[in-house]
Amino acid sequence: MKQLEQIFRTAGVTGWLHAVDIDTGREVGLGADEPVVLASVFKVPLLVAFYRQAERGLIDPAERVTVSAEGRPGGGTGVSAMLDEVTASLRDLAYLTISVSDNASADTLLARVGLDEVNAVLADLGLSHTWVEHSCAELFTTMREDAGAADMAELSQMTTDPAVLSRLRVLDPARTSRSTCRDMTRLLGMIWRDEAAGPASCAAVRRLMGLQVWPHRLASGFPYDDVAVSGKTGTLPTVRNEVGVIEYPDGGRYAIAVFTRSIGTAQNQPRADAAIGTAARVAVDHLRARFMGAGTI
Repeated sequence: MKQLEQIFRTAGVTGWLHAVDIDTGREVGLGADEPVVLASVFKVPLLVAFYRQAERGLIDPAERVTVSAEGRPGGGTGVSAMLDEVTASLRDLAYLTISVSDNASADTLLARVGLDEVNAVLADLGLSHTWVEHSCAELFTTMREDAGAADMAELSQMTTDPAVLSRLRVLDPARTSRSTCRDMTRLLGMIWRDEAAGPASCAAVRRLMGLQVWPHRLASGFPYDDVAVSGKTGTLPTVRNEVGVIEYPDGGRYAIAVFTRSIGTAQNQPRADAAIGTAARVAVDHLRARFMGAGTI
């Protein structure tokens, strides 16, 4: 634990972590049961709910939908950053939701699946500490209201002010989409063991998480061609998260959730990003060495 605490302290963040061997149940944690802000990590349970509805014939993943150019939530990736209306299949919007964390695609899926259904799936899976409170658009509306900002550009300027940050409900786990590190690794374990949905649906979620493009958090701790990293990030002012699964060529599979809250208010937090990968690597190394009698962390 001390090594993990030191990694987070050096990066200027408070960190929460849980890592578990998917096949043996060996685990290591730091604040694993404390409530944390999900941010865009909520898109993983959204995807599970989407594919579970597809299994029941309630949604056709190949259905083509048009996302209007008007009223899209903020975000600088995917459809959210495009200027014109976009027509794509629901499953391609699911791809954008995970691979580049596109908020417009996520909200289109959420409108089709239903917020209540996402939370019902979480309850069915026994993830009692996890709750999805709102869509991406509603999250940004809440932020603008709390900050007193007229638009997203003004909000971006205001969220480096600690006084403004203290007013944001989206940074309070009690008032926003939330979970715990342990709940998130449980969900990942169920996805990788084909327990969160049918085998084809779980395989689809695994595929999309493996296509996430961001290399600067979890993946930075495992820079090897033969180690696969599948993940989903989450980002808000002072919040940097990622959950994912690390797979080794010897068959070892490790679910890990790392959530951080920075002391500084800068929009760019490279030390926090790097700490997620470093802490994850330390935790996974511990799990891989533990059965051989290695020491604690």
